[in-house]
Order: sequence, then structure tokens, then C-alpha cells
Amino acid sequence: MLIAQAHSFTQQARLAITLAWVAGYTNIVALIACGTVTSHVTGNASNLGRHLVEGSWPAAVFMLFVLAMFFAGACVSAILTESGWRRGSESIYVLPSLAQAILLAAFAVGLELREPNQPPSMLAVWWLTGLASMAMGLQNATITRISSGVVRTTHLTGVLTDLGSETVQFFYWLSDRRRSSPPLSPVALLHSARTHPTARRLALLASIIASFMLGAALGTLAIDHFPKWAMVPPVLFLLWIIWQDIHVPICDIEASGEYGSGGVDLPAGIAVFHLRRDKDRSGRVHRLPNLLRWCERLPAATRVLVLDLADLNEFDADAAWELRALFNQAKSRGRHLLFAGMTGAQYNALRAGGAADVLDPNNVCPDLELAIARAIMILEHPPARAG
Repeated sequence: MLIAQAHSFTQQARLAITLAWVAGYTNIVALIACGTVTSHVTGNASNLGRHLVEGSWPAAVFMLFVLAMFFAGACVSAILTESGWRRGSESIYVLPSLAQAILLAAFAVGLELREPNQPPSMLAVWWLTGLASMAMGLQNATITRISSGVVRTTHLTGVLTDLGSETVQFFYWLSDRRRSSPPLSPVALLHSARTHPTARRLALLASIIASFMLGAALGTLAIDHFPKWAMVPPVLFLLWIIWQDIHVPICDIEASGEYGSGGVDLPAGIAVFHLRRDKDRSGRVHRLPNLLRWCERLPAATRVLVLDLADLNEFDADAAWELRALFNQAKSRGRHLLFAGMTGAQYNALRAGGAADVLDPNNVCPDLELAIARAIMILEHPPARAG
């Protein structure tokens, strides 16, 4: 899963690194072909101020146009994302990504029509630069929404700033650990560093920079050797990740207000939901739905959630992180999360996938009846909160 939902750090990191090369690639192609950067606006805003003071009105209008197209791309992303959210779409980021692919495809057509050995006309420069800038604004707004403002992919100023700050924090952590803990072997120290939040964020930031630079290098090679086909790779890549997102089956969530063969009503404060196989898309491996949004919409009186997994055989690779994010959100809202119908193989796979710290054996039940009994006991005798 790349764009349908990205709730965990790992998913956000994968998406950011994946899209950073598209930005670097597009930016260098636009710079070589049209002489203007499009993936960020700082330099263009500076040039706008300069042209206004110097009275270079055509150049100032052009810079204003580039800024406006970046802004328009961000607005389009926000409209498509918000409308998908309000409709309850399972993959609210597919439409923004498809819109970006269409813009870059139009940019690719423009490159194919221009003469490689001739400077482009002013009209061609305007609409080619505008398309690329709008696509970059759209991508930047989309990844910003996905990551809740944590990462950007189309410019590196903030990324490099964060990298410097996080590097200092990491070295302070290493120094404090040496003073307060017994010496560790190199292997143990490496494992501890890898799981530390600062180290993981350092890896993310460095990877975004490397991915952007890789895209710039590939874009330079492409437009130098295959100018008419230079933008085909990022367009095909965006279409591929959209197809990947669409074709994987997504579980349905079905509510249940009663339990047992007699249909006994559930006590107030307990909510039972069944994850069902996708009826419209085939496939053994299923992707989890947007569990965080589902949890946000539950009534405030719900104290114990029971998630029945008995209908599912296999999850995709991100299931562990999705369930981990759901557990943490439920905990932050004072709710208890129980899993029913989880097999031993599923339990071990989820633990190995990164959910070991949230899969308490006491809250994982082999069948729904035991899970509901556990939920009633928690409701009647809530466990004391740690801390």
C-alpha cells in the first residue's frame, strides 16, 4: 500500500522516499527544458521581488504565474482529498495522485512536441512550466496531508534543516546513553539506535534527500539522451502505484449490535465489528481499511472495541502497522482494543511485522465469544492505567 492510507511512520517514510525522486526528476527536467525550477517556490518568489523592483514586468508576471500554478496544485489536492474524505472513500489519495499523473503526462506531451535542438517558444515555456509547477504543488500538498505535515518531498530546505537538528539530538542521545547505561556491544548499540525515533527520522530525512538527488540525476540523463521521452518514467511510476492501490482487496467493516445464538444485545460501551473479505475484488491477501478514521467516528460512549478477524486469511505487509496505529489511537482516547478470531499464524506474523508491543495475549482471543466475555469483564472492572 502506497497512497490509500499512511498512518504509521514506516508507511509515511516509504511514500515520502518513493515520491521524492519524482519531484527531483520533474524539477531538473523543467529546469533544463524551460530554465525554471518548479518543485519549490522560494527562488521563484525571490525572483518575483527582484523583477518587480527592476521593472521587468514580463518576467515578474511569469514568476507570479509559476507561483500561482503551484498554489493551484495545492488547492486541487486539498479539494480532491477532502471530497474523498467526506464521501468516505477507501483510497482518498488516489485522485490527487491520478491528477498529478495527468499533469505530468501533459508535460511529457509538451516535451515530445518541442524541438530538442531549438529553444522553446515563450508560450511553450509558460504552459510547460505551469504544468510541472502545478503537479509539484499537488504532490507536496498530498504528502503533507498524508504525513500530517511531518514531511515534504518537493523541496529540501526544511528537510536539510530537520536533518541537522535531528543529528544533534541523536548525538546527545548517544552521549546520555553512555553515561546512564552499561556499555553495549556494537550489535546491541546498533539495534538500539535503529529503533530510536530520532535515528529512524534521520534515516527518513537522509533518504528523502538521496531520493530527490537520484531523481535529478536520472532526469538529467533522460532529457540529455531521450528528450522526447524524458517524462515517461515518472508518469508510468505514478500510474503503477495507483494501480497497486486500487487492485488490492480492502476489508469491509461490519458492525454487530448483538452476540450469541440467541441474539443477546451487547452491553452499552462495547462495540463489536467484523472485518469481512472484499466482495468486489478477489485476492487472498487483504488490505485493512482506514481504521483510524473508523475509530474517530465511533460514539464517545464506546469504551471497549472488539475487532473480529475470523473471516480473513492473510493481511498485506502493512497490517501490523495499521493495527498498531489503531491500538495507540484507541488508547489515547481511553478505549480498550480486543482482537477476536486471530490465528496463531496471524498473531506471529503481526508480531514479526512490528506490532509486538501492542498485541497483549490477554487481549487476543481465538473466537468472538471469548473476546466479548473479555470485553464485558474490562467494562465492569477497568484495568488500572499505567503511570
